[in-house]
Amino acid sequence: MNPFGDAGSPRHEESEDSWCPWVRFSSWLECVCVVTFDLELGQAIELVYPQDVKLTEKEKTSICYLSFPDSYSGCLGDTQFSFRLRQSVGRQASRLRDDVYNRDAPVTLQREMAYFFGYVYFRQVKDASVKRGYFQKSLVLVSRLPYIHLFHTLLQIIAPEFFEKQEPCLEAVCNEIDQWPSPIPGQTLNLPVMGVVLQVRIPSKMDKPGGSPIRHAAKESLLPAPTLLPTIHELDLFKCFQSVLIHLQMLWELTLLGEPLLIMAPSPTISSESVLALISSISPLKFCCDFRPYFTIHDSEFKEYTTRTQAPPNIILGVTNPFFIKTFQNWPHIIRLGEIKMAGDLPKQVKVKKLSKLKTLDTKPGIYTAYRTFLHKDKILIKRLLKGIQRKRPSEAQSAILKRHLLELTQSFIIPLERYMASLMPLQRSVTPWKTPPQIRPFSQDEFMSTLENTGPQLTSPLKGDWMGLYRKFFRSPNFDGWYRQRHKEMTQKLESIHLEVICDADLLGWTKDKSEVEIVDLILKLREKLIKARRQQLQVKGGVLQKLDTFINSIIGSLPQDLQTVLNTH
Repeated sequence: MNPFGDAGSPRHEESEDSWCPWVRFSSWLECVCVVTFDLELGQAIELVYPQDVKLTEKEKTSICYLSFPDSYSGCLGDTQFSFRLRQSVGRQASRLRDDVYNRDAPVTLQREMAYFFGYVYFRQVKDASVKRGYFQKSLVLVSRLPYIHLFHTLLQIIAPEFFEKQEPCLEAVCNEIDQWPSPIPGQTLNLPVMGVVLQVRIPSKMDKPGGSPIRHAAKESLLPAPTLLPTIHELDLFKCFQSVLIHLQMLWELTLLGEPLLIMAPSPTISSESVLALISSISPLKFCCDFRPYFTIHDSEFKEYTTRTQAPPNIILGVTNPFFIKTFQNWPHIIRLGEIKMAGDLPKQVKVKKLSKLKTLDTKPGIYTAYRTFLHKDKILIKRLLKGIQRKRPSEAQSAILKRHLLELTQSFIIPLERYMASLMPLQRSVTPWKTPPQIRPFSQDEFMSTLENTGPQLTSPLKGDWMGLYRKFFRSPNFDGWYRQRHKEMTQKLESIHLEVICDADLLGWTKDKSEVEIVDLILKLREKLIKARRQQLQVKGGVLQKLDTFINSIIGSLPQDLQTVLNTH
Protein backbone atom coordinates (compact mmCIF):
# COMPACT_ATOMS: atom_id res chain seq x y z
CA MET A 1 0.00 0.00 0.00
CA ASN A 2 1.20 3.49 -0.86
CA PRO A 3 1.54 5.31 2.51
CA PHE A 4 1.12 8.67 0.80
CA GLY A 5 -2.29 7.83 -0.67
CA ASP A 6 -3.46 7.98 -4.27
CA ALA A 7 -4.64 11.55 -4.57
CA GLY A 8 -1.29 12.91 -5.67
CA SER A 9 -0.72 10.25 -8.29
CA PRO A 10 -1.89 11.17 -11.80
CA ARG A 11 -2.73 7.64 -12.88
CA HIS A 12 -3.41 5.99 -9.52
CA GLU A 13 -0.78 3.32 -10.09
CA GLU A 14 1.22 2.31 -7.05
CA SER A 15 4.42 1.91 -9.00
CA GLU A 16 4.25 5.37 -10.50
CA ASP A 17 6.24 7.12 -7.77
CA SER A 18 9.18 4.85 -8.54
CA TRP A 19 9.28 5.41 -12.30
CA CYS A 20 7.84 8.87 -12.84
CA PRO A 21 10.31 11.51 -11.60
CA TRP A 22 9.10 14.52 -9.61
CA VAL A 23 5.52 13.24 -9.27
CA ARG A 24 5.28 14.18 -5.57
CA PHE A 25 7.10 17.46 -6.15
CA SER A 26 4.63 18.34 -8.93
CA SER A 27 1.64 17.78 -6.65
CA TRP A 28 2.89 20.85 -4.70
CA LEU A 29 4.93 22.93 -7.17
CA GLU A 30 5.24 23.29 -10.91
CA CYS A 31 8.85 24.45 -10.61
CA VAL A 32 11.26 26.76 -8.78
CA CYS A 33 12.80 29.68 -10.73
CA VAL A 34 15.73 31.94 -9.98
CA VAL A 35 15.43 35.35 -11.65
CA THR A 36 18.40 37.70 -11.77
CA PHE A 37 19.20 41.11 -13.27
CA ASP A 38 21.41 40.95 -16.36
CA LEU A 39 22.99 44.25 -17.49
CA GLU A 40 22.34 43.45 -21.15
CA LEU A 41 19.07 41.52 -20.94
CA GLY A 42 17.40 43.09 -17.89
CA GLN A 43 15.48 40.53 -15.82
CA ALA A 44 16.45 36.99 -16.90
CA ILE A 45 15.81 33.45 -15.67
CA GLU A 46 19.07 32.08 -14.35
CA LEU A 47 17.76 28.68 -13.33
CA VAL A 48 14.62 26.53 -13.48
CA TYR A 49 14.32 23.44 -11.30
CA PRO A 50 13.51 20.60 -12.02
CA GLN A 51 15.48 21.13 -15.22
CA ASP A 52 13.07 19.16 -17.43
CA VAL A 53 10.11 21.46 -16.64
CA LYS A 54 8.81 22.97 -19.86
CA LEU A 55 7.91 26.66 -19.53
CA THR A 56 6.95 28.50 -22.73
CA GLU A 57 8.89 31.64 -23.70
CA LYS A 58 5.80 33.72 -22.90
CA GLU A 59 5.57 32.18 -19.41
CA LYS A 60 9.29 32.74 -18.81
CA THR A 61 9.03 36.40 -19.86
CA SER A 62 6.03 36.95 -17.59
CA ILE A 63 7.78 35.28 -14.62
CA CYS A 64 10.86 37.49 -15.20
CA TYR A 65 8.92 40.77 -15.09
CA LEU A 66 6.58 39.72 -12.26
CA SER A 67 9.44 38.54 -10.01
CA PHE A 68 11.05 41.99 -9.57
CA PRO A 69 9.51 45.05 -7.94
CA ASP A 70 9.43 47.94 -10.40
CA SER A 71 11.71 50.91 -9.87
CA TYR A 72 8.92 52.94 -8.17
CA SER A 73 8.82 50.59 -5.17
CA GLY A 74 12.43 51.21 -4.04
CA CYS A 75 12.57 47.87 -2.21
CA LEU A 76 15.89 47.45 -0.38
CA GLY A 77 16.67 44.32 1.59
CA ASP A 78 14.31 41.34 1.39
CA THR A 79 10.78 41.57 -0.04
CA GLN A 80 8.09 38.90 -0.36
CA PHE A 81 5.03 39.09 -2.61
CA SER A 82 2.80 36.98 -4.87
CA PHE A 83 1.65 37.09 -8.48
CA ARG A 84 -0.67 35.11 -10.75
CA LEU A 85 -0.19 34.54 -14.46
CA ARG A 86 -2.17 32.94 -17.24
CA GLN A 87 -0.75 29.64 -18.51
CA SER A 88 0.01 29.26 -22.19
CA VAL A 89 -2.69 27.59 -24.26
CA GLY A 90 -2.31 23.86 -24.77
CA ARG A 91 -0.48 23.09 -21.52
CA GLN A 92 -1.50 19.69 -20.14
CA ALA A 93 -2.05 19.26 -16.42
CA SER A 94 -2.59 15.91 -14.72
CA ARG A 95 -6.38 16.01 -14.91
CA LEU A 96 -7.22 12.92 -12.86
CA ARG A 97 -5.04 13.97 -9.91
CA ASP A 98 -6.50 17.50 -10.09
CA ASP A 99 -10.07 16.14 -10.23
CA VAL A 100 -9.55 14.02 -7.10
CA TYR A 101 -7.96 16.89 -5.15
CA ASN A 102 -10.47 19.49 -6.41
CA ARG A 103 -13.41 17.23 -5.58
CA ASP A 104 -12.43 17.15 -1.90
CA ALA A 105 -10.90 20.63 -1.43
CA PRO A 106 -12.89 23.80 -0.61
CA VAL A 107 -13.68 25.66 -3.88
CA THR A 108 -11.46 28.55 -2.77
CA LEU A 109 -8.42 26.22 -2.50
CA GLN A 110 -8.86 24.18 -5.66
CA ARG A 111 -5.91 23.73 -8.02
CA GLU A 112 -5.90 26.28 -10.82
CA MET A 113 -6.34 24.77 -14.28
CA ALA A 114 -5.43 27.80 -16.38
CA TYR A 115 -3.20 29.93 -14.10
CA PHE A 116 0.02 29.68 -12.12
CA PHE A 117 0.68 31.40 -8.79
CA GLY A 118 4.15 32.79 -8.23
CA TYR A 119 5.50 33.24 -4.69
CA VAL A 120 8.51 35.55 -4.69
CA TYR A 121 11.39 36.21 -2.30
CA PHE A 122 13.35 39.18 -3.75
CA ARG A 123 16.68 40.38 -2.35
CA GLN A 124 18.30 43.72 -3.23
CA VAL A 125 21.42 44.67 -1.29
CA LYS A 126 24.44 46.88 -1.97
CA ASP A 127 27.29 44.90 -3.51
CA ALA A 128 30.44 46.67 -4.71
CA SER A 129 31.50 43.61 -6.72
CA VAL A 130 28.50 44.03 -9.07
CA LYS A 131 28.67 46.59 -11.89
CA ARG A 132 25.41 48.36 -10.94
CA GLY A 133 26.41 48.34 -7.26
CA TYR A 134 23.51 46.10 -6.19
CA PHE A 135 22.90 42.37 -5.85
CA GLN A 136 19.37 41.74 -7.21
CA LYS A 137 17.85 38.28 -7.33
CA SER A 138 14.49 36.56 -6.81
CA LEU A 139 13.69 33.02 -5.77
CA VAL A 140 10.24 32.10 -7.10
CA LEU A 141 8.01 29.12 -6.26
CA VAL A 142 5.57 28.45 -9.14
CA SER A 143 2.46 26.45 -8.21
CA ARG A 144 -1.17 25.86 -9.15
CA LEU A 145 -2.12 25.90 -5.45
CA PRO A 146 -3.20 29.08 -3.60
CA TYR A 147 -1.30 28.12 -0.41
CA ILE A 148 -0.07 31.68 0.22
CA HIS A 149 1.01 31.29 3.85
CA LEU A 150 2.65 27.88 3.44
CA PHE A 151 4.74 28.87 0.40
CA HIS A 152 5.85 32.20 1.87
CA THR A 153 6.84 30.40 5.09
CA LEU A 154 8.79 27.92 2.96
CA LEU A 155 10.57 30.79 1.18
CA GLN A 156 11.59 32.33 4.53
CA ILE A 157 13.32 29.03 5.36
CA ILE A 158 15.03 28.33 2.03
CA ALA A 159 15.70 31.74 0.39
CA PRO A 160 18.32 33.16 2.84
CA GLU A 161 20.23 29.88 2.63
CA PHE A 162 19.91 29.78 -1.16
CA PHE A 163 21.35 33.30 -1.59
CA GLU A 164 24.42 32.09 0.31
CA LYS A 165 24.91 28.62 -1.22
CA GLN A 166 23.16 28.92 -4.61
CA GLU A 167 22.26 25.94 -6.81
CA PRO A 168 23.28 22.88 -4.70
CA CYS A 169 21.03 24.14 -1.90
CA LEU A 170 18.08 24.46 -4.32
CA GLU A 171 18.60 20.96 -5.69
CA ALA A 172 18.60 19.52 -2.14
CA VAL A 173 15.36 21.39 -1.26
CA CYS A 174 13.58 20.18 -4.42
CA ASN A 175 14.62 16.60 -3.66
CA GLU A 176 13.20 16.99 -0.13
CA ILE A 177 9.88 18.33 -1.50
CA ASP A 178 9.79 15.32 -3.85
CA GLN A 179 9.60 13.13 -0.73
CA TRP A 180 6.59 14.97 0.71
CA PRO A 181 3.21 13.21 0.79
CA SER A 182 0.71 14.71 -1.67
CA PRO A 183 -1.73 17.39 -0.38
CA ILE A 184 -4.86 15.41 0.49
CA PRO A 185 -7.81 17.47 1.83
CA GLY A 186 -8.60 16.69 5.47
CA GLN A 187 -5.15 15.27 6.27
CA THR A 188 -2.46 16.61 8.59
CA LEU A 189 0.97 16.29 6.97
CA ASN A 190 4.57 16.62 8.15
CA LEU A 191 6.73 18.35 5.54
CA PRO A 192 10.50 18.22 6.22
CA VAL A 193 12.70 20.88 4.64
CA MET A 194 16.24 22.01 5.58
CA GLY A 195 16.18 20.56 9.08
CA VAL A 196 12.70 21.96 9.88
CA VAL A 197 9.46 19.95 9.85
CA LEU A 198 6.37 22.00 8.93
CA GLN A 199 3.14 20.44 10.17
CA VAL A 200 0.13 21.54 8.14
CA ARG A 201 -3.48 20.51 7.77
CA ILE A 202 -4.90 20.59 4.25
CA PRO A 203 -8.45 22.03 4.48
CA SER A 204 -11.34 19.91 3.20
CA LYS A 205 -14.69 20.96 1.80
CA MET A 206 -16.24 18.97 4.66
CA ASP A 207 -14.76 21.45 7.21
CA LYS A 208 -17.25 23.74 8.90
CA PRO A 209 -16.60 27.30 7.61
CA GLY A 210 -14.99 29.39 10.33
CA GLY A 211 -14.51 26.37 12.60
CA SER A 212 -11.15 25.38 14.07
CA PRO A 213 -9.64 22.53 12.04
CA ILE A 214 -9.19 19.25 13.90
CA ARG A 215 -5.46 18.68 14.14
CA HIS A 216 -4.31 15.08 14.18
CA ALA A 217 -1.07 14.71 16.09
CA ALA A 218 1.54 12.61 14.36
CA LYS A 219 1.72 9.08 15.77
CA GLU A 220 5.51 8.99 15.83
CA SER A 221 7.53 11.45 17.89
CA LEU A 222 9.34 13.57 15.34
CA LEU A 223 12.76 15.06 15.78
CA PRO A 224 13.07 17.94 15.33
CA ALA A 225 9.66 18.75 16.81
CA PRO A 226 7.40 20.04 14.00
CA THR A 227 6.62 23.72 13.50
CA LEU A 228 2.81 23.96 13.42
CA LEU A 229 1.39 26.28 10.76
CA PRO A 230 -2.12 27.34 11.89
CA THR A 231 -3.12 27.94 8.24
CA ILE A 232 -1.74 27.24 4.78
CA HIS A 233 -3.60 30.01 2.95
CA GLU A 234 -4.97 32.75 5.22
CA LEU A 235 -3.60 36.30 5.42
CA ASP A 236 -3.50 38.79 8.28
CA LEU A 237 -6.73 40.48 7.16
CA PHE A 238 -6.49 43.26 9.73
CA LYS A 239 -3.02 44.26 8.53
CA CYS A 240 -4.22 44.22 4.91
CA PHE A 241 -7.37 46.30 5.56
CA GLN A 242 -6.22 48.63 8.36
CA SER A 243 -6.32 51.84 6.27
CA VAL A 244 -9.74 51.02 4.71
CA LEU A 245 -11.60 49.56 7.73
CA ILE A 246 -14.44 52.08 7.51
CA HIS A 247 -15.01 51.13 3.84
CA LEU A 248 -14.99 47.36 4.35
CA GLN A 249 -18.67 47.03 3.37
CA MET A 250 -18.01 48.74 0.03
CA LEU A 251 -14.94 46.60 -0.73
CA TRP A 252 -16.85 43.40 0.11
CA GLU A 253 -19.67 44.38 -2.26
CA LEU A 254 -17.29 45.34 -5.10
CA THR A 255 -15.53 41.96 -4.74
CA LEU A 256 -18.81 40.01 -4.47
CA LEU A 257 -20.09 41.67 -7.66
CA GLY A 258 -16.82 41.13 -9.53
CA GLU A 259 -16.45 44.83 -10.34
CA PRO A 260 -13.31 46.03 -12.24
CA LEU A 261 -10.98 47.25 -9.49
CA LEU A 262 -7.46 48.70 -9.63
CA ILE A 263 -5.37 48.79 -6.44
CA MET A 264 -2.42 51.16 -6.64
CA ALA A 265 -0.01 50.34 -3.79
CA PRO A 266 3.44 51.57 -2.69
CA SER A 267 5.02 48.08 -2.93
CA PRO A 268 4.38 44.65 -4.50
CA THR A 269 3.90 43.25 -0.97
CA ILE A 270 1.03 45.64 -0.14
CA SER A 271 -0.37 45.28 -3.67
CA SER A 272 -0.46 41.46 -3.62
CA GLU A 273 -1.68 41.15 -0.02
CA SER A 274 -4.48 43.67 -0.63
CA VAL A 275 -5.74 41.85 -3.74
CA LEU A 276 -5.55 38.42 -2.06
CA ALA A 277 -7.29 39.78 1.07
CA LEU A 278 -10.16 41.09 -1.09
CA ILE A 279 -10.50 37.72 -2.85
CA SER A 280 -10.66 35.95 0.53
CA SER A 281 -13.22 38.44 1.92
CA ILE A 282 -16.08 36.63 0.13
CA SER A 283 -14.98 33.13 1.26
CA PRO A 284 -16.46 30.45 1.24
CA LEU A 285 -17.74 31.82 -2.08
CA LYS A 286 -15.18 31.40 -4.84
CA PHE A 287 -14.03 34.56 -6.62
CA CYS A 288 -14.64 33.51 -10.25
CA CYS A 289 -13.27 36.58 -12.03
CA ASP A 290 -9.65 37.14 -12.97
CA PHE A 291 -7.29 38.68 -10.39
CA ARG A 292 -3.64 39.68 -10.49
CA PRO A 293 -2.05 40.34 -7.09
CA TYR A 294 0.88 42.11 -8.80
CA PHE A 295 0.73 43.34 -12.39
CA THR A 296 3.22 45.23 -14.57
CA ILE A 297 3.07 47.14 -17.85
CA HIS A 298 5.22 44.40 -19.41
CA ASP A 299 2.48 41.82 -18.91
CA SER A 300 1.18 40.28 -22.14
CA GLU A 301 -2.42 41.10 -21.06
CA PHE A 302 -1.65 44.80 -20.49
CA LYS A 303 -3.13 45.86 -23.87
CA GLU A 304 -6.16 43.64 -23.34
CA TYR A 305 -7.00 45.39 -20.05
CA THR A 306 -6.31 48.97 -21.18
CA THR A 307 -8.38 49.10 -24.36
CA ARG A 308 -10.78 52.07 -24.45
CA THR A 309 -13.07 50.45 -27.02
CA GLN A 310 -14.86 48.20 -24.52
CA ALA A 311 -15.86 48.22 -20.86
CA PRO A 312 -13.12 47.32 -18.33
CA PRO A 313 -12.99 43.54 -17.67
CA ASN A 314 -14.13 41.88 -14.43
CA ILE A 315 -10.74 41.78 -12.75
CA ILE A 316 -8.91 42.98 -9.64
CA LEU A 317 -5.45 44.30 -10.50
CA GLY A 318 -2.72 45.13 -8.00
CA VAL A 319 -0.07 47.56 -9.32
CA THR A 320 2.73 49.80 -8.06
CA ASN A 321 3.58 51.89 -11.16
CA PRO A 322 1.80 55.32 -11.08
CA PHE A 323 1.61 55.17 -14.89
CA PHE A 324 -1.38 52.82 -14.44
CA ILE A 325 -3.53 55.63 -13.05
CA LYS A 326 -3.26 57.51 -16.34
CA THR A 327 -3.85 54.37 -18.40
CA PHE A 328 -6.80 53.13 -16.32
CA GLN A 329 -8.65 56.44 -15.92
CA ASN A 330 -11.79 54.94 -17.48
CA TRP A 331 -11.99 52.24 -14.77
CA PRO A 332 -14.91 52.71 -12.34
CA HIS A 333 -13.07 51.90 -9.08
CA ILE A 334 -9.47 52.80 -8.22
CA ILE A 335 -8.00 52.40 -4.72
CA ARG A 336 -4.82 54.36 -4.03
CA LEU A 337 -3.06 53.03 -0.93
CA GLY A 338 -0.14 54.81 0.74
CA GLU A 339 2.23 53.69 3.47
CA ILE A 340 0.29 53.27 6.72
CA LYS A 341 0.11 56.59 8.58
CA MET A 342 -1.12 56.85 12.16
CA ALA A 343 -3.61 59.48 13.29
CA GLY A 344 -2.93 59.37 17.03
CA ASP A 345 -3.42 55.72 18.01
CA LEU A 346 -5.37 54.80 14.88
CA PRO A 347 -4.26 54.05 11.30
CA LYS A 348 -5.35 56.95 9.10
CA GLN A 349 -8.42 55.93 7.08
CA VAL A 350 -8.50 56.73 3.35
CA LYS A 351 -11.49 58.71 2.04
CA VAL A 352 -13.90 57.98 -0.79
CA LYS A 353 -13.29 60.52 -3.58
CA LYS A 354 -14.76 61.38 -6.96
CA LEU A 355 -13.08 59.84 -9.99
CA SER A 356 -12.63 63.36 -11.39
CA LYS A 357 -10.16 64.03 -8.53
CA LEU A 358 -7.70 61.46 -9.95
CA LYS A 359 -4.40 63.15 -10.71
CA THR A 360 -2.08 61.28 -13.00
CA LEU A 361 1.15 61.12 -11.00
CA ASP A 362 0.36 62.81 -7.70
CA THR A 363 -2.75 60.91 -6.66
CA LYS A 364 -3.39 61.04 -2.93
CA PRO A 365 -4.51 57.88 -1.08
CA GLY A 366 -8.24 57.29 -1.41
CA ILE A 367 -11.00 55.16 -2.95
CA TYR A 368 -11.88 56.82 -6.26
CA THR A 369 -15.38 55.66 -7.20
CA ALA A 370 -18.97 56.74 -7.69
CA TYR A 371 -20.24 53.42 -6.23
CA ARG A 372 -23.04 53.54 -3.65
CA THR A 373 -23.28 50.50 -1.36
CA PHE A 374 -26.49 48.46 -1.26
CA LEU A 375 -26.03 47.69 2.46
CA HIS A 376 -25.31 50.02 5.37
CA LYS A 377 -21.98 50.01 7.19
CA ASP A 378 -21.64 47.86 10.29
CA LYS A 379 -20.75 50.65 12.73
CA ILE A 380 -20.53 48.23 15.68
CA LEU A 381 -17.77 46.26 13.90
CA ILE A 382 -15.79 49.42 13.07
CA LYS A 383 -16.04 50.67 16.70
CA ARG A 384 -14.96 47.26 17.99
CA LEU A 385 -11.89 47.19 15.72
CA LEU A 386 -10.88 50.78 16.47
CA LYS A 387 -11.25 50.12 20.20
CA GLY A 388 -9.07 47.03 19.71
CA ILE A 389 -6.33 49.21 18.21
CA GLN A 390 -6.46 51.61 21.17
CA ARG A 391 -6.27 48.68 23.59
CA LYS A 392 -3.31 47.18 21.67
CA ARG A 393 -5.27 44.06 20.82
CA PRO A 394 -2.97 41.68 18.83
CA SER A 395 -3.33 41.76 15.05
CA GLU A 396 -4.29 38.02 15.02
CA ALA A 397 -7.26 38.74 17.32
CA GLN A 398 -8.34 41.72 15.18
CA SER A 399 -8.06 39.54 12.07
CA ALA A 400 -10.19 36.83 13.70
CA ILE A 401 -12.94 39.42 14.39
CA LEU A 402 -12.75 40.63 10.77
CA LYS A 403 -12.75 37.13 9.35
CA ARG A 404 -15.78 36.12 11.45
CA HIS A 405 -17.69 39.25 10.34
CA LEU A 406 -16.94 38.70 6.62
CA LEU A 407 -17.79 35.00 6.86
CA GLU A 408 -21.15 35.72 8.53
CA LEU A 409 -21.91 38.43 5.97
CA THR A 410 -21.11 36.15 3.00
CA GLN A 411 -23.04 33.24 4.54
CA SER A 412 -26.08 35.45 5.19
CA PHE A 413 -25.98 36.34 1.50
CA ILE A 414 -25.34 32.83 0.15
CA ILE A 415 -27.57 30.66 2.43
CA PRO A 416 -30.86 31.78 0.77
CA LEU A 417 -29.31 30.94 -2.63
CA GLU A 418 -28.17 27.52 -1.38
CA ARG A 419 -31.60 26.83 0.13
CA TYR A 420 -33.39 27.76 -3.11
CA MET A 421 -30.91 25.76 -5.22
CA ALA A 422 -31.53 22.66 -3.07
CA SER A 423 -35.28 23.00 -3.75
CA LEU A 424 -34.61 22.56 -7.49
CA MET A 425 -33.29 19.01 -6.93
CA PRO A 426 -35.75 16.23 -7.94
CA LEU A 427 -37.08 14.11 -5.06
CA GLN A 428 -35.11 10.94 -4.44
CA ARG A 429 -38.22 8.78 -4.85
CA SER A 430 -38.60 10.07 -8.45
CA VAL A 431 -35.32 8.36 -9.43
CA THR A 432 -36.07 4.89 -10.86
CA PRO A 433 -33.70 2.27 -12.29
CA TRP A 434 -35.31 2.00 -15.74
CA LYS A 435 -35.48 5.68 -16.68
CA THR A 436 -32.96 8.49 -17.15
CA PRO A 437 -32.78 10.54 -13.90
CA PRO A 438 -35.18 13.54 -13.84
CA GLN A 439 -33.73 16.97 -14.64
CA ILE A 440 -32.80 19.64 -12.08
CA ARG A 441 -35.38 22.44 -12.33
CA PRO A 442 -34.07 25.68 -13.93
CA PHE A 443 -33.04 28.57 -11.65
CA SER A 444 -35.68 31.32 -11.74
CA GLN A 445 -34.49 34.68 -10.43
CA ASP A 446 -38.05 35.87 -9.85
CA GLU A 447 -38.99 32.72 -7.95
CA PHE A 448 -35.85 33.07 -5.84
CA MET A 449 -36.64 36.74 -5.05
CA SER A 450 -40.12 35.71 -3.88
CA THR A 451 -38.54 33.41 -1.24
CA LEU A 452 -36.56 36.25 0.37
CA GLU A 453 -39.43 37.72 2.38
CA ASN A 454 -39.59 34.60 4.60
CA THR A 455 -36.09 33.12 4.24
CA GLY A 456 -33.87 36.07 3.28
CA PRO A 457 -30.58 37.36 4.75
CA GLN A 458 -32.45 39.43 7.34
CA LEU A 459 -32.87 36.19 9.35
CA THR A 460 -29.12 35.90 9.97
CA SER A 461 -27.65 39.37 9.38
CA PRO A 462 -28.28 42.56 11.37
CA LEU A 463 -27.27 44.69 8.34
CA LYS A 464 -30.03 46.79 6.81
CA GLY A 465 -30.17 47.95 3.20
CA ASP A 466 -31.22 46.91 -0.29
CA TRP A 467 -30.47 43.16 -0.23
CA MET A 468 -32.80 42.65 -3.25
CA GLY A 469 -30.80 45.15 -5.33
CA LEU A 470 -27.57 43.42 -4.32
CA TYR A 471 -28.91 40.01 -5.46
CA ARG A 472 -30.11 41.47 -8.79
CA LYS A 473 -26.65 42.89 -9.50
CA PHE A 474 -24.98 39.66 -8.28
CA PHE A 475 -27.00 37.66 -10.85
CA ARG A 476 -25.18 39.59 -13.61
CA SER A 477 -21.70 38.85 -12.21
CA PRO A 478 -19.22 36.05 -13.09
CA ASN A 479 -19.27 35.09 -9.39
CA PHE A 480 -22.95 34.05 -9.61
CA ASP A 481 -22.29 32.20 -12.87
CA GLY A 482 -19.33 30.33 -11.32
CA TRP A 483 -21.27 29.49 -8.14
CA TYR A 484 -24.31 28.26 -10.11
CA ARG A 485 -22.25 26.09 -12.48
CA GLN A 486 -20.39 24.49 -9.56
CA ARG A 487 -23.60 23.76 -7.61
CA HIS A 488 -25.38 22.46 -10.74
CA LYS A 489 -22.44 20.14 -11.49
CA GLU A 490 -22.44 18.82 -7.90
CA MET A 491 -26.22 18.24 -8.00
CA THR A 492 -26.03 16.49 -11.39
CA GLN A 493 -23.31 14.18 -10.02
CA LYS A 494 -25.40 13.54 -6.90
CA LEU A 495 -28.37 12.53 -9.13
CA GLU A 496 -26.07 10.27 -11.13
CA SER A 497 -24.82 8.63 -7.89
CA ILE A 498 -28.39 8.10 -6.62
CA HIS A 499 -29.35 6.59 -10.00
CA LEU A 500 -26.41 4.13 -9.85
CA GLU A 501 -27.36 3.10 -6.31
CA VAL A 502 -31.01 2.59 -7.34
CA ILE A 503 -29.90 0.47 -10.34
CA CYS A 504 -27.66 -1.57 -8.05
CA ASP A 505 -30.58 -2.30 -5.68
CA ALA A 506 -32.90 -3.35 -8.56
CA ASP A 507 -33.41 -6.97 -9.68
CA LEU A 508 -31.41 -6.65 -12.88
CA LEU A 509 -31.15 -10.41 -13.48
CA GLY A 510 -34.92 -10.77 -13.11
CA TRP A 511 -35.41 -7.95 -15.65
CA THR A 512 -33.28 -9.74 -18.27
CA LYS A 513 -35.18 -13.06 -18.10
CA ASP A 514 -37.87 -12.18 -20.67
CA LYS A 515 -35.84 -9.66 -22.72
CA SER A 516 -34.37 -10.07 -26.19
CA GLU A 517 -30.62 -10.18 -26.80
CA VAL A 518 -30.79 -6.69 -28.36
CA GLU A 519 -32.35 -5.24 -25.17
CA ILE A 520 -29.83 -7.05 -22.94
CA VAL A 521 -26.85 -5.83 -25.01
CA ASP A 522 -28.31 -2.30 -24.91
CA LEU A 523 -28.53 -2.50 -21.09
CA ILE A 524 -24.92 -3.76 -20.84
CA LEU A 525 -23.61 -0.92 -23.03
CA LYS A 526 -25.55 1.71 -21.07
CA LEU A 527 -24.38 0.34 -17.72
CA ARG A 528 -20.77 0.23 -18.94
CA GLU A 529 -21.03 3.85 -20.07
CA LYS A 530 -22.41 4.84 -16.65
CA LEU A 531 -19.58 3.00 -14.87
CA ILE A 532 -16.88 4.63 -17.04
CA LYS A 533 -18.42 8.06 -16.38
CA ALA A 534 -18.70 7.38 -12.62
CA ARG A 535 -15.03 6.42 -12.39
CA ARG A 536 -13.88 9.29 -14.57
CA GLN A 537 -15.82 11.84 -12.50
CA GLN A 538 -14.82 10.13 -9.21
CA LEU A 539 -18.50 9.94 -8.24
CA GLN A 540 -19.07 9.36 -4.54
CA VAL A 541 -21.34 6.30 -4.33
CA LYS A 542 -22.00 3.79 -1.55
CA GLY A 543 -19.28 1.21 -1.06
CA GLY A 544 -19.55 -1.83 -3.34
CA VAL A 545 -21.99 -0.31 -5.86
CA LEU A 546 -19.54 -0.09 -8.78
CA GLN A 547 -18.08 -3.55 -8.07
CA LYS A 548 -21.59 -5.07 -7.88
CA LEU A 549 -22.52 -3.58 -11.26
CA ASP A 550 -19.23 -4.83 -12.74
CA THR A 551 -20.01 -8.34 -11.47
CA PHE A 552 -23.56 -8.15 -12.86
CA ILE A 553 -22.32 -7.06 -16.32
CA ASN A 554 -19.80 -9.91 -16.42
CA SER A 555 -22.37 -12.53 -15.35
CA ILE A 556 -24.92 -11.32 -17.95
CA ILE A 557 -22.25 -11.38 -20.68
CA GLY A 558 -21.43 -14.96 -19.58
CA SER A 559 -25.06 -16.02 -20.19
CA LEU A 560 -25.07 -14.76 -23.80
CA PRO A 561 -24.07 -16.77 -26.92
CA GLN A 562 -20.29 -17.11 -27.50
CA ASP A 563 -20.17 -14.78 -30.54
CA LEU A 564 -21.86 -11.97 -28.60
CA GLN A 565 -19.57 -12.59 -25.61
CA THR A 566 -16.53 -12.15 -27.87
CA VAL A 567 -17.90 -8.87 -29.32
CA LEU A 568 -18.80 -7.44 -25.90
CA ASN A 569 -15.52 -8.48 -24.27
CA THR A 570 -13.45 -6.87 -27.04
CA HIS A 571 -15.77 -3.82 -26.97
